Amino acid sequence: MISPEEMARVAVEAARAKKAFDIVVLDIRGISILADYFVICSGRSSTQVKAIADEIDKEMQAVGFALDHVEGYKEEKWILMDYKDIVVHVFYTQEREFYNLERLWGDAAVTVRE
Repeated sequence: MISPEEMARVAVEAARAKKAFDIVVLDIRGISILADYFVICSGRSSTQVKAIADEIDKEMQAVGFALDHVEGYKEEKWILMDYKDIVVHVFYTQEREFYNLERLWGDAAVTVRE
């Protein structure tokens, strides 16, 4: 079975494949019961946001992880993808600046920042 850390790596690689930028992985173990990791990334257009989310889901399914819950897919501004152990947030640039999850979860360790 793949670890939550490896799940996060799969999501990061899939996001990179679709040219996501400002990729951050937050380790929220010990500060939240929501998940072990948040993967946060951005796209420059709503089309790119959707393409990033689609690629992440495709790659997660390829390694055996089904999407438990998704929100925001139709709006293409902030797509939240819940895989239980990790939660992926794919943002349109302006939405990411507004919600600033990194500040909100400021106590979390940053394991990836690119």
